[in-house]
Amino acid sequence: MIYDLVKKNRTYRRFFQQEPVTQETLTELIELARLSSCGANMQSLKYILSWEPARNELIFPHLRWAGYLKEWHGPEEGEKPAAYVIMLGDKEISSNHFWDHGIASQSILLGAVEKGLGGCMFGSIDRQGLTRALAIPERYEILMVIALGKPKETVVIEEMADPANVKYWRDGQGVHHVPKRRLEELIVTLD
Repeated sequence: MIYDLVKKNRTYRRFFQQEPVTQETLTELIELARLSSCGANMQSLKYILSWEPARNELIFPHLRWAGYLKEWHGPEEGEKPAAYVIMLGDKEISSNHFWDHGIASQSILLGAVEKGLGGCMFGSIDRQGLTRALAIPERYEILMVIALGKPKETVVIEEMADPANVKYWRDGQGVHHVPKRRLEELIVTLD
């Protein structure tokens, strides 16, 4: 059921690194993105797939892991993602990628959840450093990176106690808490 997939689709930042994600699995996830709708049907998104440890290590240092967790600088050895999808905009097809990377990312992550995986979307990226590290051709713009793997952490959704405080946090047992606004706060009723 789609409700269950969306509810399980949390942002996971720690993984069982020894649990591999195969090229075949990544390709299946990209097929979901390929079939998703896109602005003006331009289909300007392209993907770099990484499942091998050597390439994963080139990607990892260019990602910013958790803005609200100031004392945490990302997963430790053994907790790093098993795979990455680097989402690119092909500037030779279009200079406006609309909202396509958001739609494609959701499709990829819902597919990952269905396969027992989890992920984390990154917009906070050292784009220049990652472009250099992987020798990405100039025609491509890095739009987003998705880290994937078998989740090693528990993420719980809870009702937001203070509407001015949207920050996620971890408790003493390492459980990741994500406050969400109440449904009634989201629906605007017009008279």
